[in-house]
Amino acid sequence: MNTDDIPVNSVPSLSLLIPLSIQHLFAMFGATVLVPVLLGINPATILLFNGIGTLIFLIICQWKVPAYLGSSFAYIAPSLLIIGSYGYGAALSGYIATGIFFLISALIIYWVGTNWVKILFPDVVMGSVVAVIGLALAPTAAKLSGLSLDNSDFNIVAISLFTLLVTLICMTVFKGFLRVIPVLVGIICGSSLAVLLGYFSFDKIIEAPWLAFPPIYSPEWSIHAIIILIPAFFVTLVELIGHLEVTGSIVGSDMMKDPGLFRVVAAKGIACTISGFFGSTPNTTYSENIGVMAITRVYSTTVFAASAVFAILISFCGKFSSAIMSIPDPVIGGISLLLFGVIAVQGFRMLIDAKVDFSKIKNMVLVSIILVVGCSGAVMKLGPYNMEGMSLATIIGIFLNLFFIALSKYGIVCE
Repeated sequence: MNTDDIPVNSVPSLSLLIPLSIQHLFAMFGATVLVPVLLGINPATILLFNGIGTLIFLIICQWKVPAYLGSSFAYIAPSLLIIGSYGYGAALSGYIATGIFFLISALIIYWVGTNWVKILFPDVVMGSVVAVIGLALAPTAAKLSGLSLDNSDFNIVAISLFTLLVTLICMTVFKGFLRVIPVLVGIICGSSLAVLLGYFSFDKIIEAPWLAFPPIYSPEWSIHAIIILIPAFFVTLVELIGHLEVTGSIVGSDMMKDPGLFRVVAAKGIACTISGFFGSTPNTTYSENIGVMAITRVYSTTVFAASAVFAILISFCGKFSSAIMSIPDPVIGGISLLLFGVIAVQGFRMLIDAKVDFSKIKNMVLVSIILVVGCSGAVMKLGPYNMEGMSLATIIGIFLNLFFIALSKYGIVCE
């Protein structure tokens, strides 16, 4: 859809507002509902609080930052680890803590700026951690798609690879609207094949009521969950700062100053905290929606608010949530083969964009250690708590980086 520029503070006519907002809804929909499906949570709850979180974000940011808060992929790997060991309630306590960390970060940014983020998380560390997030999920994608020895079946593989193929075709061959929603198209086509092969049943969808209130999940305090989720918090903090800079360049406004990074980070913190208390996953600004905004040149925050309202309304449809939760594992597996790889590639892309020099021993060591520790299943026992996977890799990466900084302060050159 091509239009003339629609500024941030404008309110489009209803004839434009509805299709434009639905377009943004579709852009984030596939990825947003995939997160709760992978975690075994009702997607209606996540849609409801993503919509509410988006409205809160827009209001706190004074309607000056066009953005949609969807489910964050950075939390999938640590969440699966937490849920498997302690349950979803424990994960929720970590999500609440994540929101509080954002609020604390907002205060620090207000007082001292953002230099501390770059010191703790230089590009070489951040890129490596993001790559670990994707690579650590690879076994899950293989199992869901039937490409592991304990879940090998020709029909499962056929469904997953067909889903993957359709998604790839949408991303690379088609243009316009279909290119914006490849995940959604892949899920629909993959599920259709699953119906033909007998891997999809409509019984639960038929029995589900049209109107149903999304379930509310209760948090359970767990220091383990909070420790495990700390790296994901840093990833999404840096991601938020990057998205704000990109959005500002597209819109032609310095959003780091107006409404200000402090306000934006605080808004996300409040949205995440509320989501955690009521059973939803942490949210983040979506690059998919930023891409749609760049293509359409529609920057109106009213459009994003309308998208949030549509998401809230859909969350109360019982048949919708039943349909999403009925998506067969092979379909999710086919999508995961792509999406988890894309997450890893984004990490490597960060290293390339930052022009990280691997001829320097320091950079090579940092990336090597983070990748190996994060993907090897390494575990370090700290008293009653375990530090493992992405969390352990991130902490080691931070301390190694600070160690190299300390050496350079004393005149020891680490090349």
